[in-house]
Amino acid sequence: MTGGPGIPDGTHVPVLMLGDVLLVTLQGELHDKAAEQLQQDIAAAITDRSARGVVIDVSGVEIVDSFLGRVFAEIAASTRLLAAETVVAGMRPAVAITLVELGLTLPGLRTALDADEALRMLTRASGYLSHVPGRRENA
Repeated sequence: MTGGPGIPDGTHVPVLMLGDVLLVTLQGELHDKAAEQLQQDIAAAITDRSARGVVIDVSGVEIVDSFLGRVFAEIAASTRLLAAETVVAGMRPAVAITLVELGLTLPGLRTALDADEALRMLTRASGYLSHVPGRRENA
């Protein structure tokens, strides 16, 4: 993806740690080199910080192309190999429609309506809620 506002090539996207989950927030366009760097940064952060999950908040992304769709799928595949799970949050309807039109099914990639729901999904997946005293599993 080139042109327009967004994350320029060569710029690192911040990867924040919330408990045992990495949070990545994308704003605007993610150019090809920045997307490739993000893949490497996420894989390194998972191993360096022992993360169990990754939330990629794409609520600030208005357009995607086939390259970015593949990057999401590759991030999900590599995080699974590193014993973590990826949830993409905040996908706009136009982005979802574009991914379908491009024929990208993104196998293994879970989605959530927003980052809060994504964090809840990862928390439930790690079994944390079932270990909180006084908390029922189905609560």
